[in-house]
Amino acid sequence: MHTEPHTGDVKHHKPRHLAEKFEGMIGVVMVAAIVLLAIGLIYGIVTTGSTEPRWMQ
Repeated sequence: MHTEPHTGDVKHHKPRHLAEKFEGMIGVVMVAAIVLLAIGLIYGIVTTGSTEPRWMQ
């Protein structure tokens, strides 16, 4: 509990639920996933010799 110095009132902090904690992180997780997928795509394009799919060769 936290006591306000000028009034002496006690402020009760409402505990945040797990979903509320991760709600703010959704944007960061989405950006990280996009970056990882882009890196994988670029790596896949660079490491293959041709741009033609294997099943068309």
